[in-house]
Amino acid sequence: MRRSLVVASIALVVLLAGCAGLPGGDSADDDLLEESADHEATSTPEDETDEAASDDEDAAEADDQTADDGDRPATADGELELHHIDVGQADATLLVTPANETILIDTGDWRHGGEGVIEYLEQEGIDRIDHLVATHGHADHIGGHDAVIEWAETEGDGIGAAYDSGVPHTSQTYDRYLDAVEAHDVDLFIVEEGDELPVDGNLTALVVNPEAGDSGSDLHDNSVAVVFEFGEFTYLTTGDAETDAEARMINEWGGELDADVYQAGHHGSSTSSTPAFLDTATPEIAIISSAYDSQYGHPHDEVLESFADRDIETYWTGVHGDVVVTADGEGDIAVETADAFSTDAEDLLDEKLDNDDQQSIRDLPAVTLQMGEAAR
Repeated sequence: MRRSLVVASIALVVLLAGCAGLPGGDSADDDLLEESADHEATSTPEDETDEAASDDEDAAEADDQTADDGDRPATADGELELHHIDVGQADATLLVTPANETILIDTGDWRHGGEGVIEYLEQEGIDRIDHLVATHGHADHIGGHDAVIEWAETEGDGIGAAYDSGVPHTSQTYDRYLDAVEAHDVDLFIVEEGDELPVDGNLTALVVNPEAGDSGSDLHDNSVAVVFEFGEFTYLTTGDAETDAEARMINEWGGELDADVYQAGHHGSSTSSTPAFLDTATPEIAIISSAYDSQYGHPHDEVLESFADRDIETYWTGVHGDVVVTADGEGDIAVETADAFSTDAEDLLDEKLDNDDQQSIRDLPAVTLQMGEAAR
């Protein structure tokens, strides 16, 4: 049951915030922290590994700040940077606005504890996160949240505000995240469709998921999805939102989803990036964040085939490493990757299939040996 404890809090925040945007007045974290405390005593380290395994199992089985289209900037100054950090089978995306505001969406897997993300931020000369977004509570998305908060608050210039779907998770990773929020008194805001993150004036950040109100407890379909618009440029990121959430977004926000660049939902799983969603978003460029040897087979063949059918220029962190997109808001888009590789989705599919074949060959000796021993 989603937001049963936090809805009243959100209404109060909206009332108190007035014209100041989400980070005005009191934050909405108290009820979420209380809800998390109810399960903190029972969460175990196994929650993290079970959660990773369930990723594919799931696949098988504010003030009144909504902007009218006319309120959105028609022109843009400077450049918007989108850094898709290579964090293996996980997500971490850094946006740097023309005004040098920073937006960090997810922080990688719990096993890495935010180390790679923090190292990347330091390499980029960043010591403050103005907006820290948790798309949802799975450990491959918020695994470094506690470490990033600790680092920014003790070694850097702090966290401006944190944003969450409002759906808690029963894992130690989620508890550590909320513990860090509480320990450093970080303002935490629950967001839903129609909200806008209070970013600088040249950029709008419209939340199009989760569904407003009580939208249930499914972590994937309550993923925070955001449409960023900078002049003539649009970027769409949806976390792990799956088929039902994509269908709802099409119905409710179809006109807002048209994107130049799309971060493929759910690491390129076939549970996301449905044909209907791609036909609505019509991206020119797609970025997939998943490991080269993904234990879930990400990106799935069907998704790469859909990208190929639509001539979508495709980047995959598994082969391209860090992927940085720079947009001037006037039609020019540049992409830089850590490693050179084709951006043709068919070539990426061939590479993935070749790797799968090689993996099968590497497994053969063990299978042959077992068969031989059984014969004896």
